[in-house]
Parts: sequence; C-alpha cells; structure tokens
Amino acid sequence: MSKYRKSIMALAIVSAISLSACSGDDGKDGKDGEPGAPGQPGDPGLPAGSFATTVESAADYQLTVSPTDIVVVGSNDFALKFTVTGKNPQGEDVPFMGLDKIALYVMNQYENTTDTGAPILWQSHTLTNEFGSSMYCTPTGKATARGGAEVDACTLVEDLENPGTYTGTWEHDGNAPVVLADGDVNDLYRVMIRSYDITDAEGNGVADKLLSTPIDFIAATGEAAVSAKDAVSNETCIKCHTQLDGYAETDMRISNIHAHHNYQKVENCVACHNPAYAGGQDDPEKGYNANWNAMIHTLHAGHHIDNLQGEAKEMFAEIGFPSEINECTACHDNGTQWNDNIYAEACVSCHTDVNFETGENHAGITPSSDAACVGCHGGGSLSPVQAHKVGVREKAVNAIVVDVSHVSYMESATADMDEITVTFDVSVDGQPVEDGFEFTNFTKYDEMKIGRIEDDGRYFGSTSVNLNGIAAVGGQITVTKPAEYNLDGASISITPRFSVCADADGMLIECLDATGNAQYDIGYVAITMAQAYWNLANPDGSDANISRFSDPARVTADEAKCNTCHTSLGIAKHYGDQRFDQCVGCHNDTWGGSYHVTVEYKSDEVDTDGNPIFKEIDGLTYHTRDLFAVAHRFHTGLWDDNRGFPAIHLNSDMETVGYPAVATQCTACHKDDVSLFASDGGLTSGKRAIAVDAGATEFISPVAEACRTCHAHSNASALAHFRANGAVVEGEGQATSDLPVESCATCHAEGKTYGIDVVHGGGAH
Repeated sequence: MSKYRKSIMALAIVSAISLSACSGDDGKDGKDGEPGAPGQPGDPGLPAGSFATTVESAADYQLTVSPTDIVVVGSNDFALKFTVTGKNPQGEDVPFMGLDKIALYVMNQYENTTDTGAPILWQSHTLTNEFGSSMYCTPTGKATARGGAEVDACTLVEDLENPGTYTGTWEHDGNAPVVLADGDVNDLYRVMIRSYDITDAEGNGVADKLLSTPIDFIAATGEAAVSAKDAVSNETCIKCHTQLDGYAETDMRISNIHAHHNYQKVENCVACHNPAYAGGQDDPEKGYNANWNAMIHTLHAGHHIDNLQGEAKEMFAEIGFPSEINECTACHDNGTQWNDNIYAEACVSCHTDVNFETGENHAGITPSSDAACVGCHGGGSLSPVQAHKVGVREKAVNAIVVDVSHVSYMESATADMDEITVTFDVSVDGQPVEDGFEFTNFTKYDEMKIGRIEDDGRYFGSTSVNLNGIAAVGGQITVTKPAEYNLDGASISITPRFSVCADADGMLIECLDATGNAQYDIGYVAITMAQAYWNLANPDGSDANISRFSDPARVTADEAKCNTCHTSLGIAKHYGDQRFDQCVGCHNDTWGGSYHVTVEYKSDEVDTDGNPIFKEIDGLTYHTRDLFAVAHRFHTGLWDDNRGFPAIHLNSDMETVGYPAVATQCTACHKDDVSLFASDGGLTSGKRAIAVDAGATEFISPVAEACRTCHAHSNASALAHFRANGAVVEGEGQATSDLPVESCATCHAEGKTYGIDVVHGGGAH
C-alpha cells in the first residue's frame, strides 16, 4: 500500500474517533487547568562567541598537543590529550567544540646499525605494528578507513567542563597501534594530528587539510628536539610552491603540493614515505623508491631523467625543475647531510642509469655495500658538493666582469653609414684581460643589444654589437659598427645578451676542444654587466633616459621572487639575461610579433614512440612579445612545443600542469603592496599600448592583454568583456599607439569590490 493511501486511511480513522468522542457535547472548551509547578532551572549554556563549531579556513583552526600529554612508546597504556581553537565572528581564538574524528600519525628516528642506507632512519609506529599509516580516534572507538572497511579507533572524548579539550584512550584488546612497545625512549619522536569533517558556517568543507604542527620530542624527558634528518626546510619548498594562505611566518606551510591534496610540511611526508614503504628504484611497475629521500629526488628530476618507467614515468616525467638540477643547495638549505652522508639509495634516485651490481655507468665499480662509497665520494672531486659543481655558476658569474667604458657616435652624410663605437672594460677573476685576449670560442652567446630609450622610458629598436673576434688592448675591447638606424643625440641602452663557458672551478674556458666536442662544465654563464645607459648628446653620456624596467617605481614584478624559484634568471633564460632590464632588449612593447603565436595543449594521444602529441587550440593566438605577456603565457601554460616539451602546459582538460605555485597567488612573482594600476587607470609601468607587429605599426591595449595572457581569461567571453570596457584587443589592432585607457581599473583596481587583490587573493597580477 502506498504511503499516500496509508496516510489518508489513518486520517479517516482519527476523524471517526474524534467525532464519536464529541457525541452529545455542547462543543464548548473546558476550563483551563491549574498551572503546573515550575521546572528545575537548566544548566546555563556558553555565551555566544565564546566557542566555535565551524571555521572559515584551515588557518583559523589550531590543534595543539604537548609531548607530556601523549604516550606512544613503552609498556604504558596509550594516552592522548590536546586542545583545539577556532575563530569566532570577531576573529578571536576560542575553544573549538564538536570535533568527532582525527587521525594520529606517530614516528620515531633511530640509528641505522647496518652498512646500507642513511645513518638515521624514520620508523612509522602504525606501519611497524602492521596497522596502516595512521590511527583514527572517534567518539565510538570505531572508524571507516579509506577503503571502506570498519577499523578499531581510539575513543575520543570531549571535556565539556573544559571546552576545546579532548582526550583519547584505547578501549580495544592490547595497546594502541601508535604505541611502539620496544621503542627507545631516548630516541626522537614525532607526532602530528589530522582533523576531519570540519566545515565553514555554510556547511561547506574547509578547502585544505587540517593538520597540527608536528612536534618533535624525546620521549624520556618530554623535551622538544630537533630532527637530524630534516635537510630541506619548508621555507625552501615555499620558494616555488608558495606559502599556504593565512598561516603565520612562524608556521610555514606549503600551499601547492598536488600529491594527496597537500600535506603542507616536509615533516608530514615522512609519516608514510619512510623505509616501511621503500622499494627498489628498479621496480619496473613503480619505477621509483617511495622512501622520502629517494622519491623526492626522482620526482624533481623527472624532466631530466630519460629512463623513467612505470608509475614514475606517469607521475614525474613532466616535472621540470626550474633551477639547475645539480645545484643541491637550491633545496638542501638545512645542514650538510646531503654532502656528508654517502649511500646508494640517495644517489640512484637521480642517477637512475647506474647499476651497482654490474658497475654499468659507474666505471665498472661494484661496491660491496654503502660503507664503501665514502672511499671515493667522501671528499675531493668526487664528493657531492664538487661532483655536482655546487656554487660554480655563481663563482663564474662573479669572476667575469664586463663594463661599458665609453660610447661615441659618428654621423655621416648617409644615414645608413652612421657608426657607433663602444668600449668595454673586461676583467677575469679580478684582473684586466691581457692584450690580445678575445672572447672568440669562449662564448655561448655573444651579443650586446643597443636600443633607443624615449623620454617616457619606452625601448625602441635594436642593433647588435658582438665582441667576438676583437682583441683586447689595455684590458679593453672596442667595437665599431654601422648603426642600423639614426641614433644621433639619442639616449641609448646597451644590454648584455652575453654568456660564456666555465670549467669546474668557475673559470673561463673555451666551449669546444680541438675536436669540436664540448669541454665546459657550466654553460650559459651570464657575464656580470649592469645595464648601461648613455646619452649620445653628451660626451660623457650623462642625463640619459632609462628604460621603464630600470625604474623600480614602474616595475610591479619582483626579480628577487623570480630568483627564489629559478635561482637566477640567467638560468631561466639561456642567453644569460639576469635582470628584467636586460630582457627588454627583445621583450618590449614596441617590438611586436612572437615566435609562439599559437597555443597548444597536450592531448591524450601519443606518437609511435610513446611521446605525447600536442594539438593547437583553434583561434587562440598572441602577437606580443612584451615581457609580461611572455612571462604570463609561459607560467600559465599558454605555450607551444616548437622548442621541445614545455614544462608548463595545458592538458586535455585545459588545466595548467607544471606550475608549482598557486596560479592566483600573484604575489608569488609580483611585489607586495604595490598597485598594478596608476591613478589614470592605466598600468603603473606607464605602458599604454603594445605593438603586435615587428614594424610597430599596429597596437593593442595592455591591461586587457595582461589579463588575456592567463588561461582563465583567454576565451571569447573574456575578449567581449575587454571590448565592452574600451580595450583594443588581439586581431583588431589600431595603427596608433595613442589608445584610450581601458576602464578595467574601475572595478578591478586594488581595494575595489572586484579588485584583483580580492578575486585573485594574492595581490597584483
């Protein structure tokens, strides 16, 4: 019988009973009864705002546990006590109530007494006790694991007399699986707690994981300790991956680790990635060793390793490390363990083609154990610091210095016969080069760009000066060449696009030997030369205009922030450009066109060799080469593969792959607290138009193009929006650079309701 029919029948029966009960009654209500006795007063509730049951972000939730409030080693019963705070509507930290599920991760580090592996190892308590990677705690003492099975959990109890305080006990047979019965209480122990099912005021799950700050302590005393194995700090990861929003600088958390949806700290990762999960590097199905020290090497070297296989090839092959892979201190910023501890597991995670059993790619040497490695690699030229040439590039850059000494201009009756003469001071390792020295054969790229700088800081045109083939006299190299256009009386810039080869000691070396083979250890070493400006109207070059890129007040991007990830812009751009004002020689607003006009994405198809096939996105083109356009396009994946596999690219779902930071966190690259918009609504740089052709006869609007060079704003609807707000857009350029200022700043300037600082959540873009 349907619920509807049952409800109708029940209603009819009740009605019949009611009618029969009223038979013979006059239909009047009876008198009210006497009031009942007052009930007992209830317990007073907590004042509003004195506690929290929801949080708006992960950073608003803080769980704290003391080493003295937890038992995780020995024969005593497991015990746990911790406190939790959230923020009330006034932004105050108050006790958090209603927590009903956590996961507890416990590990320790102990001395390795074998002759294989690192001298100190991590041990997961739950993995050792064959229970999984963590232990849950719930009010019922039971929990549902990730696979769906019900598992024993510790019993979580909230102390209502002390809001925000919770205890955990083990009510099942034996002791809790986080307790290591035979552990040494004098070892270092690490504990972290993850909280579940926390929502915001609207009932939406909080976006990031809710993790306590891991605590390291000596169990015997409860005193805080410092791990000897944390060779890489969270700060160094944040240089590329950025800081998780909302957390204090004293609680550095990584914002964009895709694996496992972000475990935020290096200290968290070893809870699982320890010897219990480790495997051989040569497992063809997995393709990598899951132990933390090995896996993190293979992962970051992925784009550089040709023989990846299995899961490693699928997950790591597209990762392009943005600095030099041999510069170990780009990541290892916390001690010298990386150089002092020599063992095979760490080495083969990068040197995946080395076979220690056969000696292949190891000079035929088959070490009996890791203890033998120190014999060759414990010091000298084969030690990690020297074998990887750590710091050699910086040494070479500082050793080779070129400065502009003088510039003169000779005007002739025929404009195309004008000549420009530039004299350079050249020194190597602090000493002027000897007479007869030439850069010929020492250079990877040998060009000095000369451009005209207008009063407003715009850069026009380029002529090239090459130092190769010219002998030094008195520590100077003087170059005279025809000017490609009239520069008489103009302010000019001289920009180095000049890089050389260096040996393992950072000294200048000829790039090729007598047989034509490369013999350098470090290539594309940028020479040290400041951007030079010279006013040809004055004999001493004084009062020259400078490029916008050399005026800090007009540059919103931050070179130092670029170099935190790239180490040096001279590495990111292989011509040796180290500063923005060097890049302007090509990447400026008056030289249009692009070598990367189209945009391609990595399709799901592969060629006969198994390599991915890139396909063009119809209708999406760019004809600008201005620096902001190139930088935005490259980092958001709006690129092509005409120079090889792009480390940052779009996948078939049009998602950006390979960019390590949060795409909308603009301050990862831009200066803090600097407005993108000027008072007239244009760009702070003063840029008001961008050429889209090499002859600078056709121009488009810069604000709209800045937005369009990020993937989220590259579609047709975005173009329509730009047009509606006064922009001249791609494909519709005008034959004048005197374009109107777009009205973008009306809604999107910093501080507006829809300002870029609000919608991007990370400052100027």
